Amino acid sequence: MSYAKPLPVPDADSRPFWEGCHHHKLLIMRCNRCGQVRFPPTTFCSRCQAHEHLWIESTGRGRVFSWIVVRHPVPQEVYAEDVPYIVAVVELEEGVRIPSNIIDCTPELVRAGLPVHVVFRDVNDQISLPVFRPDPR
Repeated sequence: MSYAKPLPVPDADSRPFWEGCHHHKLLIMRCNRCGQVRFPPTTFCSRCQAHEHLWIESTGRGRVFSWIVVRHPVPQEVYAEDVPYIVAVVELEEGVRIPSNIIDCTPELVRAGLPVHVVFRDVNDQISLPVFRPDPR
């Protein structure tokens, strides 16, 4: 499977997240000490500074917090066939925000608070990207 766009490079902090995505599970961190959930993955809790954490599965449901519509593929022509496309920050039910794309939705229909749910785009044998689709709730 060939994918021409840039791909994430998992590191020690993000590897469990990307492994979860590969298995079509959206994982977020939860602090063992205070229960704070966090995204993106970090080595310590921003609330209590503890290093101990668990990876928990998100419901994958959330709402559009903010968004932009990309209408010009510059500087990378590999995106030309995608325009216009929606880059959004989704606030998950668990309270963390995640940047992603909104798919299967025209730019005119995106709005703050739009209910969405995660789906996964398998782009190669190792990487599945989480993207969001409007939820008919």
